[in-house]
Amino acid sequence: MSNIIEHFKTLTQIPHCSKDADKLLDFLVDFAKTRGYEVEVDAVKNIYIYKGKPTLCLQAHYDMVCIGKAPMIETYEEEGVMRAKDSSLGADNGMAIAMMMQNMDEGLDLEFLLTADEEIGLIGANEVAFALKSKQMLNLDSEDEAEVYIGCAGGADITAFKEDVYTEGYGTCYEVAVKGLVGGHSGVDIDKGIASAIKVLASYLVDNDVTQLASIYAGERRNSIPANAVAIVRSEKALEFKGDVQVRVLNESPKVLSKGDQIIALMQAFKHGVHATNDELGIPDVSINLAIITADEKGGVKIETSARAMGAEDLEALTKETVQLFEDFGFDVQVEDKYPAWKPDVSEFTNLVSSEMKAVFGKTKMMAIHAGLECGVIAEKYPAMKFASIGPTIRYPHSTREEVDILSVERTYEVLLGIIKRL
Repeated sequence: MSNIIEHFKTLTQIPHCSKDADKLLDFLVDFAKTRGYEVEVDAVKNIYIYKGKPTLCLQAHYDMVCIGKAPMIETYEEEGVMRAKDSSLGADNGMAIAMMMQNMDEGLDLEFLLTADEEIGLIGANEVAFALKSKQMLNLDSEDEAEVYIGCAGGADITAFKEDVYTEGYGTCYEVAVKGLVGGHSGVDIDKGIASAIKVLASYLVDNDVTQLASIYAGERRNSIPANAVAIVRSEKALEFKGDVQVRVLNESPKVLSKGDQIIALMQAFKHGVHATNDELGIPDVSINLAIITADEKGGVKIETSARAMGAEDLEALTKETVQLFEDFGFDVQVEDKYPAWKPDVSEFTNLVSSEMKAVFGKTKMMAIHAGLECGVIAEKYPAMKFASIGPTIRYPHSTREEVDILSVERTYEVLLGIIKRL
């Protein structure tokens, strides 16, 4: 039994939320150097670690999506599964970093590319420019054992903003809230039937003819299906609890947005979820996540979304459609953090990875994933390099339900060692 799980537990105690992972960066640099590896860090805080004459580069990101109490993470194990109490776990992508640490403990001649801020737009991957030595790169950011990923979705974050003025309202003031839904990854979980707190809230407001919106705070991260949404509204009609919607009367008389009715109408009209399915791959082909909405007297109205598609043309079409919708409602729109799809590619390297997977798990399958892996971005920078992606079974990433199968971690590491030996 390796020390991977212990390494991972160490990582959970070092804060590494996106944009705030300097402590983990320093730890990893020191960890590698004390084991005889050369280390380089670039301007955007990507880490390149290498030793000897490597023929394989292992790649992962070292930031995590912090949900709930994270970065204060308390892990526990139950029936072979590790979770965190009231927070995201960070197994995405911390378990990959733990595997790399084990490789370094064993002194293997490898190179490691650890990218920064993957979870907020593949920021580190977009700036990678190290002189990599290997001809093969194995990404360790997939989340299903016994599967070899050879392609992924491209994506873009689409944000919309507009100023509004406040006017006098009428009727009773209410807090209308949808709290504690299960949430999930806006890519791999978008077809799982997980309710969006924003859409649940929107339907309730429309069904009850609410048009006066004083403020709203909804959603957690661009790449997470919203689990919480809270709005302050005014209504002459009495509002009551219904399903997941909590209602509370407030002893206040706030002003309301002059175009609050349009914000509610936009929330209702937005086509959150899967737009098209790839039947051949058995995954979503096109989707979009209505991720975050904020509106108050201080900052106007801001909406953040995350669009994904398995092909460039479909991504462009979805982006244009979404931009047009926002503009029709009077918003200024920006398209940010756009990244390419990784076109599925079967090669000698992917066949080797698949062979080692079958040797350990007794089965294997080549797949594409409806999420952004860094392979697509990095492949454009290193066109002669061959890519594949594997990982242990991680469920419900980007949520407080995140969990990892411990045996899957050990067996995936066995696959990794087999690949290293073959190369």
